[in-house]
Amino acid sequence: MPAESIGDAWRRASQRLDRLDARLLLGHVCACTHADLIAHPECELSVEQIARFDALIARRAAGEPLAYLLGSAFFYGLEFAVSPAVLIPRPDTEILVEQACRRAHAFATPRIVDLGTGSGIVAILLARLCPSAAVTAVELSEAALNIARANAILHSAQVRFLAGDWYVPLGAEQFDLIVANPPYVADGDPHLRENGLPFEPQQALSDGVAGGDGLGCIRVIIDGAHNHLLPGGWLLIEHGYDQAVQLREMLRAAGFEEVASWRDGAAIERVSGGRQPTH
Repeated sequence: MPAESIGDAWRRASQRLDRLDARLLLGHVCACTHADLIAHPECELSVEQIARFDALIARRAAGEPLAYLLGSAFFYGLEFAVSPAVLIPRPDTEILVEQACRRAHAFATPRIVDLGTGSGIVAILLARLCPSAAVTAVELSEAALNIARANAILHSAQVRFLAGDWYVPLGAEQFDLIVANPPYVADGDPHLRENGLPFEPQQALSDGVAGGDGLGCIRVIIDGAHNHLLPGGWLLIEHGYDQAVQLREMLRAAGFEEVASWRDGAAIERVSGGRQPTH
Protein backbone atom coordinates (compact mmCIF):
# COMPACT_ATOMS: atom_id res chain seq x y z
CA MET A 1 0.00 0.00 0.00
CA PRO A 2 1.58 3.32 -1.06
CA ALA A 3 2.26 6.04 1.50
CA GLU A 4 -0.37 8.76 1.90
CA SER A 5 -0.23 12.12 3.63
CA ILE A 6 -2.88 13.15 6.12
CA GLY A 7 -3.91 15.97 3.78
CA ASP A 8 -4.42 13.59 0.88
CA ALA A 9 -6.26 11.12 3.11
CA TRP A 10 -8.62 13.87 4.29
CA ARG A 11 -9.33 15.00 0.73
CA ARG A 12 -9.91 11.43 -0.41
CA ALA A 13 -12.31 10.64 2.43
CA SER A 14 -14.18 13.92 1.89
CA GLN A 15 -15.25 12.64 -1.51
CA ARG A 16 -17.30 9.94 0.23
CA LEU A 17 -18.18 11.53 3.57
CA ASP A 18 -19.07 14.84 5.12
CA ARG A 19 -15.84 16.81 5.41
CA LEU A 20 -16.14 17.16 9.20
CA ASP A 21 -16.81 13.44 9.63
CA ALA A 22 -13.75 12.66 7.54
CA ARG A 23 -11.59 14.99 9.64
CA LEU A 24 -12.81 13.55 12.93
CA LEU A 25 -12.19 9.99 11.80
CA LEU A 26 -8.73 10.89 10.55
CA GLY A 27 -7.92 12.59 13.83
CA HIS A 28 -9.13 9.53 15.69
CA VAL A 29 -6.87 7.22 13.68
CA CYS A 30 -3.68 9.26 13.74
CA ALA A 31 -4.21 11.29 16.96
CA CYS A 32 -3.87 14.56 15.11
CA THR A 33 -5.80 17.77 15.68
CA HIS A 34 -7.47 20.05 13.17
CA ALA A 35 -4.49 22.37 13.60
CA ASP A 36 -2.13 19.52 12.70
CA LEU A 37 -4.07 18.85 9.52
CA ILE A 38 -3.84 22.48 8.48
CA ALA A 39 -0.23 23.08 9.53
CA HIS A 40 1.30 19.75 8.51
CA PRO A 41 -0.80 18.14 5.76
CA GLU A 42 2.32 16.46 4.39
CA CYS A 43 2.73 14.13 7.41
CA GLU A 44 2.42 10.54 6.25
CA LEU A 45 0.12 7.87 7.61
CA SER A 46 1.45 4.42 8.33
CA VAL A 47 0.15 1.42 6.40
CA GLU A 48 -1.78 0.36 9.49
CA GLN A 49 -3.33 3.81 9.89
CA ILE A 50 -4.43 3.88 6.26
CA ALA A 51 -6.08 0.48 6.64
CA ARG A 52 -7.88 1.57 9.84
CA PHE A 53 -8.98 4.84 8.25
CA ASP A 54 -10.33 3.09 5.17
CA ALA A 55 -12.29 0.66 7.34
CA LEU A 56 -13.85 3.55 9.28
CA ILE A 57 -14.69 5.40 6.07
CA ALA A 58 -16.52 2.34 4.76
CA ARG A 59 -18.48 1.91 8.00
CA ARG A 60 -19.47 5.58 8.11
CA ALA A 61 -20.47 5.51 4.44
CA ALA A 62 -22.70 2.53 5.27
CA GLY A 63 -24.55 4.65 7.83
CA GLU A 64 -22.91 3.63 11.11
CA PRO A 65 -23.12 6.55 13.57
CA LEU A 66 -19.97 8.61 13.95
CA ALA A 67 -20.13 8.34 17.75
CA TYR A 68 -19.72 4.57 17.63
CA LEU A 69 -16.74 4.87 15.30
CA LEU A 70 -15.09 7.42 17.59
CA GLY A 71 -16.14 5.62 20.76
CA SER A 72 -17.48 8.75 22.41
CA ALA A 73 -20.14 11.44 22.23
CA PHE A 74 -20.72 14.79 23.91
CA PHE A 75 -23.70 15.54 26.14
CA TYR A 76 -24.27 18.54 28.36
CA GLY A 77 -20.76 19.74 27.54
CA LEU A 78 -19.06 16.53 28.68
CA GLU A 79 -17.59 13.67 26.66
CA PHE A 80 -18.96 10.20 27.38
CA ALA A 81 -17.82 6.79 26.19
CA VAL A 82 -20.36 5.02 23.98
CA SER A 83 -20.55 1.72 22.13
CA PRO A 84 -23.26 -0.12 20.20
CA ALA A 85 -24.39 -1.46 23.59
CA VAL A 86 -25.87 1.96 24.48
CA LEU A 87 -27.87 4.68 22.83
CA ILE A 88 -26.00 7.73 21.58
CA PRO A 89 -26.79 10.71 23.85
CA ARG A 90 -29.14 13.25 22.30
CA PRO A 91 -29.89 16.88 23.20
CA ASP A 92 -33.54 15.87 23.74
CA THR A 93 -32.53 14.36 27.09
CA GLU A 94 -31.13 17.62 28.46
CA ILE A 95 -34.60 18.67 29.59
CA LEU A 96 -34.85 15.48 31.70
CA VAL A 97 -31.61 16.40 33.46
CA GLU A 98 -32.69 20.01 33.97
CA GLN A 99 -36.13 19.17 35.38
CA ALA A 100 -34.66 16.47 37.61
CA CYS A 101 -32.07 18.90 39.01
CA ARG A 102 -34.74 21.49 39.71
CA ARG A 103 -36.73 19.00 41.77
CA ALA A 104 -33.73 17.41 43.45
CA HIS A 105 -32.61 20.76 44.81
CA ALA A 106 -35.85 20.98 46.81
CA PHE A 107 -34.57 18.14 49.02
CA ALA A 108 -31.66 18.50 51.44
CA THR A 109 -30.16 15.10 50.63
CA PRO A 110 -32.20 13.73 47.73
CA ARG A 111 -32.32 10.04 46.93
CA ILE A 112 -32.45 9.61 43.16
CA VAL A 113 -32.77 6.55 40.95
CA ASP A 114 -32.26 6.51 37.18
CA LEU A 115 -34.07 3.55 35.60
CA GLY A 116 -32.56 2.10 32.42
CA THR A 117 -29.45 4.22 32.73
CA GLY A 118 -27.74 3.04 29.51
CA SER A 119 -24.45 4.92 29.20
CA GLY A 120 -25.13 6.54 32.58
CA ILE A 121 -25.32 10.12 31.36
CA VAL A 122 -28.39 11.16 33.36
CA ALA A 123 -27.27 9.55 36.62
CA ILE A 124 -23.73 10.90 36.28
CA LEU A 125 -24.85 14.44 35.55
CA LEU A 126 -27.30 14.39 38.47
CA ALA A 127 -24.52 13.20 40.77
CA ARG A 128 -22.29 16.03 39.55
CA LEU A 129 -24.95 18.77 39.55
CA CYS A 130 -26.50 17.71 42.88
CA PRO A 131 -23.51 16.89 45.11
CA SER A 132 -25.69 16.15 48.16
CA ALA A 133 -27.69 13.50 46.29
CA ALA A 134 -27.38 9.75 46.67
CA VAL A 135 -27.74 8.51 43.09
CA THR A 136 -28.58 4.95 42.03
CA ALA A 137 -28.68 3.75 38.42
CA VAL A 138 -30.41 0.57 37.24
CA GLU A 139 -29.69 -1.18 33.94
CA LEU A 140 -30.62 -4.60 32.56
CA SER A 141 -27.75 -4.86 30.06
CA GLU A 142 -24.41 -5.81 31.60
CA ALA A 143 -22.59 -4.40 28.55
CA ALA A 144 -24.32 -1.06 29.05
CA LEU A 145 -23.50 -1.13 32.76
CA ASN A 146 -19.83 -1.53 31.94
CA ILE A 147 -19.98 1.61 29.80
CA ALA A 148 -21.88 3.49 32.52
CA ARG A 149 -19.39 2.51 35.21
CA ALA A 150 -16.50 3.64 33.01
CA ASN A 151 -18.20 6.98 32.43
CA ALA A 152 -18.78 7.45 36.15
CA ILE A 153 -15.07 6.89 36.79
CA LEU A 154 -14.18 9.23 33.92
CA HIS A 155 -16.22 12.04 35.47
CA SER A 156 -15.55 11.24 39.15
CA ALA A 157 -19.27 10.74 39.80
CA GLN A 158 -20.47 8.80 42.82
CA VAL A 159 -23.21 6.55 41.45
CA ARG A 160 -24.38 3.17 42.72
CA PHE A 161 -25.04 0.85 39.77
CA LEU A 162 -27.45 -2.08 40.01
CA ALA A 163 -28.12 -4.76 37.41
CA GLY A 164 -31.72 -5.69 36.79
CA ASP A 165 -35.06 -4.93 35.18
CA TRP A 166 -36.57 -1.60 36.24
CA TYR A 167 -37.51 -1.78 39.94
CA VAL A 168 -36.52 -5.43 40.56
CA PRO A 169 -33.02 -4.82 42.04
CA LEU A 170 -34.32 -2.03 44.30
CA GLY A 171 -36.25 -4.27 46.66
CA ALA A 172 -38.34 -2.05 48.94
CA GLU A 173 -36.12 1.04 48.60
CA GLN A 174 -37.80 4.42 48.19
CA PHE A 175 -36.58 7.63 46.59
CA ASP A 176 -37.32 11.33 46.35
CA LEU A 177 -36.92 11.26 42.58
CA ILE A 178 -37.31 8.59 39.91
CA VAL A 179 -36.10 9.46 36.42
CA ALA A 180 -36.21 7.33 33.30
CA ASN A 181 -35.51 7.52 29.60
CA PRO A 182 -37.07 4.18 28.64
CA PRO A 183 -37.72 2.61 25.22
CA TYR A 184 -40.70 4.50 23.77
CA VAL A 185 -40.67 4.03 19.99
CA ALA A 186 -43.72 2.14 18.71
CA ASP A 187 -43.19 -1.20 16.99
CA GLY A 188 -42.79 -0.73 13.24
CA ASP A 189 -42.16 3.01 13.46
CA PRO A 190 -40.30 3.98 10.25
CA HIS A 191 -37.88 6.09 12.28
CA LEU A 192 -36.28 2.85 13.49
CA ARG A 193 -34.90 2.40 9.98
CA GLU A 194 -33.49 5.92 9.62
CA ASN A 195 -30.64 8.16 10.78
CA GLY A 196 -28.38 5.39 12.01
CA LEU A 197 -30.97 3.92 14.40
CA PRO A 198 -30.56 0.37 12.98
CA PHE A 199 -27.05 0.42 14.49
CA GLU A 200 -28.27 1.38 17.99
CA PRO A 201 -29.51 -1.20 20.56
CA GLN A 202 -33.10 -1.89 19.55
CA GLN A 203 -34.09 -2.96 23.07
CA ALA A 204 -33.27 0.57 24.23
CA LEU A 205 -35.46 2.14 21.52
CA SER A 206 -38.54 -0.09 21.48
CA ASP A 207 -39.93 -2.60 23.98
CA GLY A 208 -40.06 -5.18 21.19
CA VAL A 209 -43.74 -6.01 21.63
CA ALA A 210 -45.25 -6.82 18.25
CA GLY A 211 -47.72 -4.08 17.40
CA GLY A 212 -46.82 -2.24 20.59
CA ASP A 213 -47.56 1.48 20.99
CA GLY A 214 -44.18 2.26 22.57
CA LEU A 215 -45.70 2.78 26.01
CA GLY A 216 -45.18 -0.71 27.44
CA CYS A 217 -42.09 0.10 29.49
CA ILE A 218 -43.54 3.45 30.52
CA ARG A 219 -46.60 1.68 31.92
CA VAL A 220 -44.37 -0.58 34.01
CA ILE A 221 -42.49 2.43 35.37
CA ILE A 222 -45.64 4.38 36.24
CA ASP A 223 -47.36 1.34 37.78
CA GLY A 224 -44.41 0.61 40.07
CA ALA A 225 -43.49 4.17 40.98
CA HIS A 226 -45.76 4.61 44.00
CA ASN A 227 -44.04 1.74 45.81
CA HIS A 228 -40.64 3.36 45.33
CA LEU A 229 -41.39 7.06 45.83
CA LEU A 230 -41.32 8.77 49.19
CA PRO A 231 -44.24 11.11 49.97
CA GLY A 232 -43.87 14.22 47.85
CA GLY A 233 -41.37 12.54 45.55
CA TRP A 234 -41.32 13.04 41.79
CA LEU A 235 -41.44 10.75 38.77
CA LEU A 236 -40.01 12.16 35.51
CA ILE A 237 -40.09 10.22 32.22
CA GLU A 238 -38.68 11.09 28.81
CA HIS A 239 -41.00 10.05 25.97
CA GLY A 240 -41.75 10.37 22.27
CA TYR A 241 -42.61 13.59 20.50
CA ASP A 242 -46.33 12.67 20.28
CA GLN A 243 -46.86 10.91 23.62
CA ALA A 244 -47.18 13.78 26.12
CA VAL A 245 -50.98 13.79 26.27
CA GLN A 246 -51.07 10.03 26.88
CA LEU A 247 -48.37 10.31 29.55
CA ARG A 248 -50.28 13.00 31.43
CA GLU A 249 -53.45 10.91 31.31
CA MET A 250 -51.59 7.85 32.59
CA LEU A 251 -49.96 9.80 35.41
CA ARG A 252 -53.24 11.35 36.56
CA ALA A 253 -55.00 7.98 36.38
CA ALA A 254 -52.25 6.55 38.60
CA GLY A 255 -52.92 9.21 41.23
CA PHE A 256 -50.00 11.57 40.64
CA GLU A 257 -50.38 15.26 41.45
CA GLU A 258 -48.95 18.38 39.74
CA VAL A 259 -48.80 16.45 36.47
CA ALA A 260 -47.10 18.39 33.68
CA SER A 261 -44.96 18.11 30.55
CA TRP A 262 -41.85 20.07 29.64
CA ARG A 263 -40.48 21.01 26.23
CA ASP A 264 -37.02 20.28 24.90
CA GLY A 265 -34.81 22.66 22.92
CA ALA A 266 -36.89 22.01 19.80
CA ALA A 267 -40.07 23.10 21.66
CA ILE A 268 -41.37 19.50 21.71
CA GLU A 269 -43.01 18.12 24.86
CA ARG A 270 -40.31 15.59 25.70
CA VAL A 271 -40.60 14.91 29.45
CA SER A 272 -43.69 14.37 31.57
CA GLY A 273 -43.98 13.79 35.27
CA GLY A 274 -45.95 14.07 38.45
CA ARG A 275 -45.62 14.18 42.20
CA GLN A 276 -46.38 11.46 44.70
CA PRO A 277 -49.14 12.61 47.11
CA THR A 278 -47.86 13.58 50.53
CA HIS A 279 -50.68 11.82 52.36
